Amino acid sequence: MNSSKTRVVIAGGGTAGWMTAAAMTKLMGKKLDVVLVESDQIGTVGVGEATIPTLHIYHRLLGLKEQDVMAATNATFKLGINFENWHDVGKDYLHSFGFLGKDCWACGFGHFWLKGQQRGIAKPIGDYCTEHLAAREGKFAVLPNADANHAYHMDATLYAQFLRKMAEGLGLKRIEGKINDVEQHNDTGNITALTLESGERVEGDIFIDCTGFRALLIEQTLNTGYEDWSHYLPCDSAIAVQTKSTGTPLAYTRSIAHESGWQWRIPLQSRTGNGMVYCSKFISDEKATELLMNNIEGEPLNQPRVIKFKTGTRRLHWNKNCIAIGLSSGFLEPLESTSIHLIQRSIVRLLQLFPSTGINQSDIDEFNQQTRLEMDNIRDFIILHYKVTDRQDSRFWRHCKSMDIPESLQHRIDMYRDSGKVYKYGNDLFGESSWVQVMMGQGLMPQSYHPIVDVMADDELAAFLNNISNNVKRKVETLPHHFDFVQHYCKANID
Repeated sequence: MNSSKTRVVIAGGGTAGWMTAAAMTKLMGKKLDVVLVESDQIGTVGVGEATIPTLHIYHRLLGLKEQDVMAATNATFKLGINFENWHDVGKDYLHSFGFLGKDCWACGFGHFWLKGQQRGIAKPIGDYCTEHLAAREGKFAVLPNADANHAYHMDATLYAQFLRKMAEGLGLKRIEGKINDVEQHNDTGNITALTLESGERVEGDIFIDCTGFRALLIEQTLNTGYEDWSHYLPCDSAIAVQTKSTGTPLAYTRSIAHESGWQWRIPLQSRTGNGMVYCSKFISDEKATELLMNNIEGEPLNQPRVIKFKTGTRRLHWNKNCIAIGLSSGFLEPLESTSIHLIQRSIVRLLQLFPSTGINQSDIDEFNQQTRLEMDNIRDFIILHYKVTDRQDSRFWRHCKSMDIPESLQHRIDMYRDSGKVYKYGNDLFGESSWVQVMMGQGLMPQSYHPIVDVMADDELAAFLNNISNNVKRKVETLPHHFDFVQHYCKANID
């Protein structure tokens, strides 16, 4: 490795490539010589347009102003996801950001709510969360000194362009061209250079694979291996199409379950992102496209395109001197909008473990272990939506209801069903409020609650619950309508 500056070569652009490039040039540019290689002839998947609140961490690290990012990406605010027809046909629930009620040292708020519901003194559980009620009421504002429990609906292509402009302004070198060959060291197998169609060679010390599903470096070159999770998550296809807006954008994503998969609606300022995720074993591409196009609102702005994928994870995310970030690292369907989160976590993790004099196997092992644990946690949370359901109206849903699931998820389901307990382990992305909302929303209710709740008499419990819900209601009543605030705060500056 060069003793002066470490040469980092990013293969591929898109969201993953430009998020990586912007972070590395901004945060470690004085120590690194960063080059990004991409071809304008190769398209990006670019369908993921919804995020989760962890993106604030990335933006704060890079010193990005929220209004600037949102205005540049046609963005609106997102307070959660509304799951329609998932528990059963005609039954909906909202999984919101933020926190439910107030916890105590022994148990979460859900235990107090459960007793309150049994006594007939509790309101719907979403009334005890500001973000939940605000999403339903269509209200939102960024308030000073408030927790950033919101995310965005944004144009992923415009986001990549925004970060590219930033990275290039900080001195990053972009090389246009298709990668023709990947050279390796004869003895170590480490990648030494990329050869482009033009004949240009791009040498480096560390190579970051952002080539998407092709996984040109991590898989096609290093043969790292892939763990297939399609037996847990059978959907293998997606269709994406954009439409003109037909009304005021909602402050949440819509996830609408169909007979063989689900449909997303993501409202931006001037258009809506639509798509269908489905299992080709139960419905053809043609039928899925027809179903999607019959269930969109507004004039289509482009032709629907089919994207094939295999849910799973790379066996190693860092192999030799190559780190896979984005789709080359693995794929989990966008049901809970985790794609950009996984990109940023890999970037931050790599920077935290970045070698100073040479690559250490212990750093590689730690990176892979942390990444795998996070992937497993998100995988389990997504499987939960399919497994715990009352739907039996189609072959697809009967398959999901009866399929085997990981022991780690079965344990969480059993524990919640038996005693209402939920735990957040280590670096788990989803906390107790998320697990409770989805398990309860999917129809799983606990058989008991923690005994500490019985320390409260019924009148004390009623006062406790009412105080929380009244505070939530007062907060939401003071907020402006979501889109009025968007127009004032971050009106899109695109054509």
